[in-house]
Amino acid sequence: MKLHVAFLIAASLCLLHKPFAVADNFEENDFAEFEDFDEDEFIVGNAAGDQQSAGSVDSNANVGKSNLNANAAQDDANDFAEIDDSEDDAVVEDEENEFEHFQDEEEFEGFPGTMNDQDEVKLADTKKSEPKLTMAKVPMHFRTHWDSYWLEMLMLAGLLAYFANYLFGNKKNSSIANLWLTTHKTLLEDNFVLVGDDGKKETETSTLSFIKESESIYTLWCSGRTCCEGMLVELKMIKRQDLVSLIAGIMKPVQDQLHIKVEMSPDSMDNFVFCIASKKQATKMFKEMNDLSKFCTLVNKTEEKYNIPGYSLLSEIAEASSSLLDSRLIAALNKYSHLIEYIHVSDQFSGPVQQEDPNTLKQPEVKRILHCGFNMPAKIDMEEMKPLLVLVFYLMERIKRFRLSKEGKSKSDKNRARVEEEFMKNTHAARAEAAAQRREEKRKAEKEKVLANDDPEKQRRWEEKERKRLEKKRPKMKQLSIKAL
Repeated sequence: MKLHVAFLIAASLCLLHKPFAVADNFEENDFAEFEDFDEDEFIVGNAAGDQQSAGSVDSNANVGKSNLNANAAQDDANDFAEIDDSEDDAVVEDEENEFEHFQDEEEFEGFPGTMNDQDEVKLADTKKSEPKLTMAKVPMHFRTHWDSYWLEMLMLAGLLAYFANYLFGNKKNSSIANLWLTTHKTLLEDNFVLVGDDGKKETETSTLSFIKESESIYTLWCSGRTCCEGMLVELKMIKRQDLVSLIAGIMKPVQDQLHIKVEMSPDSMDNFVFCIASKKQATKMFKEMNDLSKFCTLVNKTEEKYNIPGYSLLSEIAEASSSLLDSRLIAALNKYSHLIEYIHVSDQFSGPVQQEDPNTLKQPEVKRILHCGFNMPAKIDMEEMKPLLVLVFYLMERIKRFRLSKEGKSKSDKNRARVEEEFMKNTHAARAEAAAQRREEKRKAEKEKVLANDDPEKQRRWEEKERKRLEKKRPKMKQLSIKAL
């Protein structure tokens, strides 16, 4: 009996100690109440029954254990039922249903997941109406396809060739001009006091050189010689700096040319016009030059008369042509026929023919000139051109010594009077209009002067004078007398 009492006391002490241990575990584990919930219910519900039946523990121990297990299972089932009933109020996170709210039709209208049949039809129609996009064919990188840029490369090659030719041609023309000047420098300095006057003040460091008008035209002015005002040397060379001109020169060959223009003194030359030139050049000059077209006639039979093959003569007075075409000039024309282009002597030189302008009331200004045109040799042999410059100095002296006869002077004066008369006829209407305009301006000035004066008597006299002048201009009518029957 004592043993049974001791066993019951020990069991009750163990049962009383267990709730405190469960409370400690509850603090450490948040989910402990779900794990120990059945045992707490069993302890609280059966604590009084165990104390009353302490005496019958030994007999009912096995029955108590079986009842304890049955009650625990029943309590677990009741607890899970209560958790299921409170599921609506509890919030449990589920990873699989995290985006479940996107399926709500009321919250997301028009969402593809919640489309109705009409929306699906509209979406299908919009897809059909969308334009078809075509991708542009982008060429591949130029590094791998250089043949696609052949046109650009050809243009670059052309530009490089043009600039290289420009540098080479410019240098070539400059070297030709310097070579001519070096070769003829001594001859020029022997005949002129000043060679290479460019209008600038001379200094000790200044050197004799051409004036570069352009890449292919060089000029040199010389002065300080008897019988002339000065001499202009002009080198007109091929445009070697221009590749296009060089290509055009292949189809129509051209040569470097030397033009020497001497302005003669008024008292060192008589009045006559003379020109000897190659046949092609003579025809061109006869049409283009003003003095040759007005004063000269074209003579093509120079070979029979003067023994100069390949040249034509433009002459105003025959005795002037016979005097200038002496044996020395004829020999030079025959020897240097490939170099001498033309020799033009005139006291009425005014340049090329100008278009007729009715407002022009004065004839163009004229000069006395000796103009020679020479072709440069193909091999640029400047020593071969020296005799041509000597020929120019010889012609200057020859023109200075030549004088026309009385018949020649009379013919020369008649020709100039004829040209003057033709000019006056052509400009008569313009001159009459200009004179009438001057008279009208004079009357206006006189009228303003009279009106500005406060004297009424002077105004009356001027008005009377003006009335009489207008009456004189009116056409007079003839009066016919009819006899009475």
